[in-house]
Amino acid sequence: MKRKLKVLFIGTYVPRECGIATFTSDLFNTISKEDEVDCCEVIALNDIDETYDYPEEVVFEIRRNKLEDYYRAADHINRSDHDVVCLQHEFGLYWGDAGDYIFALLSSIDKPIITTLHTVIKDPEPPYRRVTEKLMQYSDKVIVMSETSENILHEVYDIHNGKTELVYHGIPDCPFTDSKEHKELLGLKGSPLILTFGLLNPNKGVETTLDALPAVVEKHPGLKYLVLGATHPEIKRNFGEAYREYLLDKVHELGLESNVIFHDKFVEKNELYEYILASDIYVSPYHSREQVVSGALTYAIGMGKAIVSTPYWYAQETLTENRGILVEFEDITGISKALMHLIENPQECNEMRRNAYEFGRQMIWKNVGKEYISIFRLALKNYPVSTTDEKTDFSLFSVNLPKTKLDYMISMTDDVGIFQHATFGVPSRRHGYSTDDVGRGLVALTRAMSGNDRIRDIKKLVTLYLSYLDHAQTEKGHFHNFMSYDRKFLDDKGSDDTFGRALYGLGHVCACSLLPDNLRSHALGMIRRSRPVMDEIHAPRAKAYTMSGLYEILDKGIDKDIFLPVFIRYADHLTGLYEDNRQDDWEWFEPEVTYGNAKMCEVLMLAYNLTGNPKYRDTGIKTLDFLTELQWNGEFFDLVGNEGWCKYKCEKALFGQQPIDAAYLTEAYVTAYELTRRERYFQLANRSIEYFLGRNRLNAVMYDHESGAVCDGLDMKGMNPNQGAESVVCFIMALEMLTRYSEKTEGSKQQETGKELMQIYGKNKFSTKSLS
Repeated sequence: MKRKLKVLFIGTYVPRECGIATFTSDLFNTISKEDEVDCCEVIALNDIDETYDYPEEVVFEIRRNKLEDYYRAADHINRSDHDVVCLQHEFGLYWGDAGDYIFALLSSIDKPIITTLHTVIKDPEPPYRRVTEKLMQYSDKVIVMSETSENILHEVYDIHNGKTELVYHGIPDCPFTDSKEHKELLGLKGSPLILTFGLLNPNKGVETTLDALPAVVEKHPGLKYLVLGATHPEIKRNFGEAYREYLLDKVHELGLESNVIFHDKFVEKNELYEYILASDIYVSPYHSREQVVSGALTYAIGMGKAIVSTPYWYAQETLTENRGILVEFEDITGISKALMHLIENPQECNEMRRNAYEFGRQMIWKNVGKEYISIFRLALKNYPVSTTDEKTDFSLFSVNLPKTKLDYMISMTDDVGIFQHATFGVPSRRHGYSTDDVGRGLVALTRAMSGNDRIRDIKKLVTLYLSYLDHAQTEKGHFHNFMSYDRKFLDDKGSDDTFGRALYGLGHVCACSLLPDNLRSHALGMIRRSRPVMDEIHAPRAKAYTMSGLYEILDKGIDKDIFLPVFIRYADHLTGLYEDNRQDDWEWFEPEVTYGNAKMCEVLMLAYNLTGNPKYRDTGIKTLDFLTELQWNGEFFDLVGNEGWCKYKCEKALFGQQPIDAAYLTEAYVTAYELTRRERYFQLANRSIEYFLGRNRLNAVMYDHESGAVCDGLDMKGMNPNQGAESVVCFIMALEMLTRYSEKTEGSKQQETGKELMQIYGKNKFSTKSLS
């Protein structure tokens, strides 16, 4: 027996008032009732500032103008057990350039995608061509609703690989009936009753029908023309009711007040069906020839209506063989004659109705649903599935780490310090310098000294950076942070974090045996001058930075009587924060996860090394494991972004991701590996450094192997082009720390650890589709 399918639909959805919402709902209701289907769910697309009371099948909502929601939807899909994704596509539905936000979702999921195209453009502008071609690329099957659409894809977009499938727009299964009883049910009068329905917009061509009516009304004064439907929301938003008012004025000018009815309402589908069945003639006077499908015309055909239409593509295709009358665009006389012919020749009109009804039998929803299911199964059959071994090989083995390049860091430094920012490798003088970067720069330089053939350059930079910090230190022992290019400090003193980052660098200089004694002594003197300020520091990350620097000198036995009490007091403060804020599902120091997070975890493990207090070790490991659970998704580290951070009981922000967090994670995992010798920490260290090398949400390579530059982060629109000091310095810090241990781990051991890591953290296979 065939395994039952689990299907996820993406599109607008009821109760939103739009044609595709109705289509998605009808398709859902049809397929969910089929025996071959286990369950169906929906991801609904909302317009700006919209909210709806959706039915229970809607499991996720996308705000169309929020790129982050598309990524979140992809995450939801990847975590789900759905077999296939069925996407409804229409230009104007999704946000971005020609709706290209949808590719943030499509490029990130690894399930078969079946796309229904509600619009296909024959002569597309470049953005629309590009989007259509990308839809072809990401879709495993593409469903079109007319032969014309299929021909355009073949001829214009050169699609000839069996990817397209023709399935007509679905319709309800209604009996072939007379209109009289339905008119009575709705309380409608008039013979004949002529109908045009759908969301009202200027392309409907209603004014052409109005101009054609006086000649018909003169002979058939009982005629009623019903224009059914609310104004299209986009038209109403941009132009108000100008088109409807224009039509009302025309009715008055033509003296048709007793013959024309405007029903300004979006009617539910069952009520709509009654209106269609109550009508005698359906008029479809569209202005545009490039109409490849029309749900309204499909309903009229399937319910056996006599039809008068302009010759847009879909009408030309479906109204052959005496299933309707085609009249040229804006041909007022032609519409008049066609209406008169149908009214005055009831037998021929009835034959036309019967022809349309019989043609529409293939379009009833039950038949359409079966065709969709067949296409779903075909897509699944042809869908490439990676084996477990392939997933393990690709996702979990360590890669060859790049060698540290100092060229870029050197190019970013002048005779004052290291520039804060640079765009495409060009230092920005207007942003000047920062103690934050200089302090961490000293950590990077001291770690890079061992085995580096540029030892002279490194010592020169260390001397320069020490000079900067010496100048930046205030009389009270704190540090200025920002200096302009004209060598003027821009603050009275920097933040607590600035103080901690300066101490972080100074401590590493003191502990670096490869540096001359004069530099190490100078750094220690600056640390000693800063001792009074340590009693005034409150920020937890500032304490973590300070502890990182103090650990280096305390581990060497330097000034323990002075600084060990401070170090322990800081460690106790961090563990106290953890106890105050932890919950069963929140193992963290604060009610919010923000930036530079793993540094706090790391220093508590260092505190255990120094004091032997197991409380520090346990807190450091628990909080690091919490960060892992929060950010490692089985494929890559999806860091907490700065566009909202991550609050307790709330979803984390996806963008504004900062490389500093990937670097600090790497350092913390190496420290955890040193402490516990649990190989999974070493593997996680490799995964976090690979964040810079393309293993991230956007598959963006942030590290320039040629220059050594590092981009600053991942934003909604892509990689941040700033290649500032913080990113390159933090990358070198992490790379050097990890490189120390990479050669110690044997390949066979890594493979065994990879399997362990997949069991502990693995959720999804790495998406090959996302690499395309």
